[in-house]
Amino acid sequence: MAFLLDSNIIIYSYSNEYEYLRELIINESCILSEISRVEILGYHGLKKEEEKYFEDIFEYAPIILPDQDIFDRAIEIRQKYNLKLGDSLIAATALVHSLEIYTRNLSDFERVEGLKCINSIH
Repeated sequence: MAFLLDSNIIIYSYSNEYEYLRELIINESCILSEISRVEILGYHGLKKEEEKYFEDIFEYAPIILPDQDIFDRAIEIRQKYNLKLGDSLIAATALVHSLEIYTRNLSDFERVEGLKCINSIH
């Protein structure tokens, strides 16, 4: 089954301690959200070597761009579960496209009805 990587998994994959997460990124079932690209590359404290690493990931893996269905679902999620905007959009992306979310922050998503979350940090 295809899965959506949460931004935190992509960020952790940069660390040598969590290099095993890179296997998820190169997995043919891995999909990313454009929201993660904005969250990660838009971080003001990003170093050049980090930026290059993350840019390479976003060039490699398929990315889902939010559409009206995703925005509408994100509105419902924010209203019902009071999630942050980015988390609402990522959850909505997963639901609209029937994807599991791989994340470290299960508490961010596990309240969302119908959303399957997997903690991929061991």
